[in-house]
Amino acid sequence: MGRHNKKTDSHIRRNSVIALTGLVPIGLITAANTAGAAPKVPFLSTSSSSEVAEVAQEATDTAPEAAEAVTPVAETAAEAAPAAEAAPAAPALAPVQATPPLPASIAQGALGIPAISVSAYQNAERILAVEQPGCGMYWTLIAGIGRVESTHAYDGKADDKGNMLKPVLGPVLDGTLGGNAVIRDTDGGKLDGDANYDRAVGPTQFLPETWNRYAGDGNGDGVADPQNLFDSALTTGKYLCDGGLNVKDPIQAAKAVHRYNNSAAYVANVLAWSAGYSSGIIPAAADLPRIH
Repeated sequence: MGRHNKKTDSHIRRNSVIALTGLVPIGLITAANTAGAAPKVPFLSTSSSSEVAEVAQEATDTAPEAAEAVTPVAETAAEAAPAAEAAPAAPALAPVQATPPLPASIAQGALGIPAISVSAYQNAERILAVEQPGCGMYWTLIAGIGRVESTHAYDGKADDKGNMLKPVLGPVLDGTLGGNAVIRDTDGGKLDGDANYDRAVGPTQFLPETWNRYAGDGNGDGVADPQNLFDSALTTGKYLCDGGLNVKDPIQAAKAVHRYNNSAAYVANVLAWSAGYSSGIIPAAADLPRIH
């Protein structure tokens, strides 16, 4: 399966979030988001969900095909020069622009994002500014995905390196859960622990085959791990950028999110949360339609 399983993934994500026992802040959530944030988002949550749905439908009709397999993120520093020459400077990482201060936990407010998740999202923005500058990726768009998929890794249940304290796994896609397709194993159970059927993995919920195509090493440890916030955030950004999209254009941003999940309601939710993180304004209920 060369692309994200759209209609199936909407059910995967919904059931994964339903499986939560509660959003309880933990000791790791200690710092408020005082770091910088994203460029000005080209859309705000003033658009109605029906308007976003129309954009999403257009995205379905015109979205580009997924690219061939993407190699994990390359080194952002230049290779060392011969000893006789001065080493060239590494490409500068783009600064992350400031956004309104947000609570450090969703338990403190609807716009809360754990500090470790903010770091992962902003790190992905910086890397993609070097790797794929034409994409125009901004961290709040990735944060919108993280909010809808796992409520920011279950409100920050990760260690200080971004590793999930407990793996995030969607339901086994063996046909027993109504509305979900049957997807036979594609990775020998390496990522999802099931050698018979696939299931979505990580806080941004990728099917194993899709993860392996776009996997990015966001923390530079040489491994692309879907259960690491930095790796999952970068991989999400890479997937959204695929096909030469420029997400600074709101129409193309909607296309990117719609390709991530074939649901107009999903697109509306992601874009509303992204706009909220950029503006500091909590999305209205009308901008957050139920994702079926």
